[in-house]
Amino acid sequence: QVPLVESGGGSVQAGGSLRLSCVAPINTFRGNCMVWFRQAPGKEREWVVGIYTGHGSTSYADSVKDRFTISQDYAKNTVYLQMNSLKPEDTAMYYCAAPRRGRPPCTLTEMKHYNYWGQGTQVTVSS
Repeated sequence: QVPLVESGGGSVQAGGSLRLSCVAPINTFRGNCMVWFRQAPGKEREWVVGIYTGHGSTSYADSVKDRFTISQDYAKNTVYLQMNSLKPEDTAMYYCAAPRRGRPPCTLTEMKHYNYWGQGTQVTVSS
């Protein structure tokens, strides 16, 4: 199984923006939930945002609502995470994940529900 491939992490100052990308195999991407988790040092991995690629419905954790936007390019089997107004507490390794066959609203927060993962991309926000 080809893994999910993330890109786009980096270092920014507080208030800045970054855009992450996640490319998935076509059979994983289409008609499925694609989500982002993040894990800060010493903390558990937490669900951040999800999108159902079948019709584009989205769900967000309260901590990122109104700052982060998930979107998709259906033709490229790619989801994007646009992160604006970044805060130091957003610093974490960000992981793209997908279940074997998800259904909306794509808000399952436990890692055990996800079969496919990327290698992660680091986001660092300095104050």
